[in-house]
Amino acid sequence: MSDPFFQVRAELPGRLGRTGVISTPHGDIHTPAFIAVGTQATVKAVLPETMKSLGAQAVLANAYHLYLQPGPDIVDEAGGLGAFMNWPGPTFTDSGGFQVLSLGAGFRKVLSMDAQRVQADDIIAEGKQRLAHVDDDGVTFRSHLNGSTHRFTPEVSIGIQHKLGADIIFAFDELTTLVNTRGYQERSVQRTHEWAVRCVAEHRRLSEMRADKPPQALFGVVQGAQYEDLRRQAARGLAGLGFDGFGIGGALEKQNLATIVGWVSSELPADKPRHLLGISEPDDLFAAVAAGADTFDCVSPSRVARNAAVYSPTGRFNITGSRYRRDFTPIDDECDCYTCANYTRAYLHHLFKAKEILASTLCTIHNERFVIRLVDDIRAAIPAGRFDDLREHVLGRYYAPKA
Repeated sequence: MSDPFFQVRAELPGRLGRTGVISTPHGDIHTPAFIAVGTQATVKAVLPETMKSLGAQAVLANAYHLYLQPGPDIVDEAGGLGAFMNWPGPTFTDSGGFQVLSLGAGFRKVLSMDAQRVQADDIIAEGKQRLAHVDDDGVTFRSHLNGSTHRFTPEVSIGIQHKLGADIIFAFDELTTLVNTRGYQERSVQRTHEWAVRCVAEHRRLSEMRADKPPQALFGVVQGAQYEDLRRQAARGLAGLGFDGFGIGGALEKQNLATIVGWVSSELPADKPRHLLGISEPDDLFAAVAAGADTFDCVSPSRVARNAAVYSPTGRFNITGSRYRRDFTPIDDECDCYTCANYTRAYLHHLFKAKEILASTLCTIHNERFVIRLVDDIRAAIPAGRFDDLREHVLGRYYAPKA
């Protein structure tokens, strides 16, 4: 990528948080920024044009899912991810590495490092079967769609992502669980580093081969679970490989999020952006930003919306509750989204009870706007010296005990 790919604008005194600008061929991303997840080249139930109107700066799609359908060749022929889905702004794709956990662990994605739990390396969810097998060269897996067998290596993942054409792509990594043994975590960090070296080489080769395409930035992914020495080792190892930025991923528990992000951020180059994979709760957003995360993505706002859960300044609630049947107020009278300007809780309650598709659309619009606006407020608060006041105000209301 041409310099400057990332510029720091303002810093959070005494901490690693900052504001900045990531420059891509399809526009700038002002950070901190929430990156909406459009797994299969769509934020479920919402038009790309609507996401733009909600203030989304970029969207993230999943390389694994788009590889299976419609196939990266089709997306490439369409002109890349943005053109294919009619999204005019910057795009991200993840590497498919997350599926090493979700398929390999039988779709059990929340595995806790509980002191009472015996650590093991053959992790599988009850009632599920292992669909992915990891070796030092890559991952062999069976499609969740039809059971067909496929193989991802670092070179395959980078090749897929080049065809998908996102502005920011990620190196192929292994995502472990918190119940994997220390020995396995050590081997996995080393494996992810070796894959990262191969990803950089393949990215450079394909960039030269596809020089007529817009340039893509490659981010390395820092793993290491909740071990400080492994996280720092992984970050230092990736820092010298020539990545344009870094992802902070892997197994971690919520209460350790800020600590782990801080370990990693302090080891990574300050002039390159850091993306935290998979967060959207208000307390996590403040913690991540203060610890040095510049961007973050999460499917949760749209996923919970489809299950009738909506965000408000005083916490998340379920719109199907009986108390909302005759409630003719908006979800959030402080929100500027289209849903809150035009629809009532009673109407949304009715839509869910009637199993109408519009229910998912309207609640997704609100939830995405809620998170995007919160991160926008955080970004504005840093140079204004109001970050701590904003955090106290927002979290004090959001997590206040309910009557």
